[in-house]
Amino acid sequence: MKYSKSNMKEALDNNLFRFKKKFGQNFITDANVINKIVDNSGVGKDTFVIEIGPGAGSLTYKLVSNAGFVLCYEIDKEVETILKSNLAGFNNYEIIFDDFLKRDVNKDLKEYKYNKLMVIANLPYYITTPIITKIIGDSINPDKMVFMVQKEVGDRFKATPGSKDYNSLSIYLNYYFDIKKVMDVSRNVFIPVPNVDSIVVEFNKKEELLYVDNIELFFKLVKDSFKFKRKTLKNNLKDYNLELIDKVMHNFGYNLSDRAEIIPINVFIEVANELSYAQKCA
Repeated sequence: MKYSKSNMKEALDNNLFRFKKKFGQNFITDANVINKIVDNSGVGKDTFVIEIGPGAGSLTYKLVSNAGFVLCYEIDKEVETILKSNLAGFNNYEIIFDDFLKRDVNKDLKEYKYNKLMVIANLPYYITTPIITKIIGDSINPDKMVFMVQKEVGDRFKATPGSKDYNSLSIYLNYYFDIKKVMDVSRNVFIPVPNVDSIVVEFNKKEELLYVDNIELFFKLVKDSFKFKRKTLKNNLKDYNLELIDKVMHNFGYNLSDRAEIIPINVFIEVANELSYAQKCA
């Protein structure tokens, strides 16, 4: 299939397909963007790929052409005819018509053998963060994730301390992955055209995670530190041991009068570890 807006529209019209806003459906049609996403990801015949929301299958076609196997999760059963037609001739894929957020993905994966696991998807804007947090929280443990997401959201994913986009989600994701931008994507390469531009972001699993004594405490500390963005750490962390936090902060050249947006992840980790040790000794 030659991927273009006209060909995609023809396939959708022939099947009387109607886009559903509740699923955040915006199908990509630009072959150059699709090729760059897959080629840059390093997908090969040793790769097992999970794709979330294949839609009409334009990205899926490139994935099954390159990967060993592709497991697709699609919530909209009405795309089945279009999707399977576009993938005719391939047998290295399976489509599970279900809500990815409700699936026991690890149970699904037990049915397969693979050497390298990747998750690659054009994610619906409204559930981007829940999908990524599910992948981490359920310990699906991919070697790499490549997502096309709303640009504003993607900028937060890869944000660094001191930037306007840096927040608690940036720290949560960067604890587990090295994150980088692959490319910007114009809204005009989608059907229907969304209201915002997109960005392709690559997540590479870190070989070694920084030591955290109490992971729940660490992430709670980070979330509370960003609770009110314009407030200082002293104001956001009133319920914590401020004397101990201030002491640790000074060791790294920061203090409680600073805002969370300038504090790097290693400092938050050190603060959380000291708080954890103090709780154990109390």
